[in-house]
Amino acid sequence: MAPREASGSAGEEQRERLLRVLSAATFLIFFQAYMVAPLIPRLATVFAVSGQTIGLIVPAYMIPYGVSTLFYGLLSDRLGRRRIMLASLLAFVVLTALTATAQSAAQMILWRLATGLGASGVVPLALALIGALFPYEQRGRPLGWLFGAMAGGMAFGSTVGALMEPLIGWRAIFLGVSLLGAGVLGLLVPYQRLLGEAPPATSGTLRDLFAAYGSLLGPGRGRRTYAYVLLNAVFHSTGCRVFCLARLSGDWQTGGGEGGWCPQASASLHSRQAY
Repeated sequence: MAPREASGSAGEEQRERLLRVLSAATFLIFFQAYMVAPLIPRLATVFAVSGQTIGLIVPAYMIPYGVSTLFYGLLSDRLGRRRIMLASLLAFVVLTALTATAQSAAQMILWRLATGLGASGVVPLALALIGALFPYEQRGRPLGWLFGAMAGGMAFGSTVGALMEPLIGWRAIFLGVSLLGAGVLGLLVPYQRLLGEAPPATSGTLRDLFAAYGSLLGPGRGRRTYAYVLLNAVFHSTGCRVFCLARLSGDWQTGGGEGGWCPQASASLHSRQAY
């Protein structure tokens, strides 16, 4: 049954519950992506490496995440949105838990890379699902839920990562996020029907996929829009991380005391000083 076939009050209620579950999954994925920056000083100490070395856990996750999202749509068209979304969320749960077992900086970087590849199918497919479940004129609110979950995950992840590490340790943080992800996965299973069945076999190729992306970038407006999105993502994802890491490692000694005005750095330092 196609997702859009759910109708009536019962169907609308299921659709709204699914939206909340998808928002929770989106929140967790962005939470764990942004909780690692405040952990960098602690991880550098634990693994006896420089902050610059362990700092590679950030691009090791972000770059594969960004690249692999381009291919999850193709996989979804071939194998079905339900299979890919559930598999991606399961990969997020398993790989986030395995990150807690890392015994070296190299293992930590490897697990973060694998997590970026595995977890990147949930959010883009959730956005696509909104288009299948909600008529065009009703999509603003559900899209607001998902984008709000992204922003909330970023904000709470960076803060909670700094505050909770001295209390429970970095391994417990990853395990806790994995357990919460498992709970969200369990909540998502009852709504499999709304996620969509496997589509009929298609004859599309990778060349067709890149041709479609090329058509999006063909008009000048498309190029400007995606250039803005790319630059915004680059600066937003790396700017505060670079600043915080430099302040925490003592490379910048300009005013404001240790940790400066960076909230992540200050929270991490104050938490460690208290313990």
